[in-house]
Amino acid sequence: MSSSAIAGPDGRLRCPWGLSTDDYVAYHDEEWGRPVHGDDALFERLSLEAFQSGLSWITILRRRETFRAAFADFKIASVAAFTDADKERLLADPGIIRNRAKIDATLANARALAEWPAGELDTLIWSYAPDPATRPAPRVLADIPAVTDESTALSKALKKRGLRFIGPTTAYALMQACGLVDDHLADCVARRVVTS
Repeated sequence: MSSSAIAGPDGRLRCPWGLSTDDYVAYHDEEWGRPVHGDDALFERLSLEAFQSGLSWITILRRRETFRAAFADFKIASVAAFTDADKERLLADPGIIRNRAKIDATLANARALAEWPAGELDTLIWSYAPDPATRPAPRVLADIPAVTDESTALSKALKKRGLRFIGPTTAYALMQACGLVDDHLADCVARRVVTS
């Protein structure tokens, strides 16, 4: 795979990973790197990034609607109220990733977040967004880090508040996906959309 932006079938330059499947083209062009706000929306992204740990993102992306159905559209209050029967239902659901530790973490995270004031998750996560002026546009994939000081600090802050399964790498993937950082390559058409 090329490490710099490449032209897709439509002739537009994109990050190379964004052209590997049709699912990725849509996700890359329409979602990844766009600002996400709202506690429930961020809980969904946080949960899906945790489920992705050790797997490819396409595995999660293709199951996202099933995840949403299984986890009550990631409404924090609803997931926080899940019972042991719900947990068993999740462990038996072939449409999601049936990893006990990840399911337990999602349920525990919802219960912790249900105790937070409305808007606090959004405020906390976005407080770790770095100043865009300090981050030059990456020219090639090697310019994009897997972990940053900000993602390490965000991970620590979330863990301190009782959240699980959110290490610095997962926190950075969350920051990328939710638009706290713009890691579209400099020549990528989506970078111009995100920053304009």
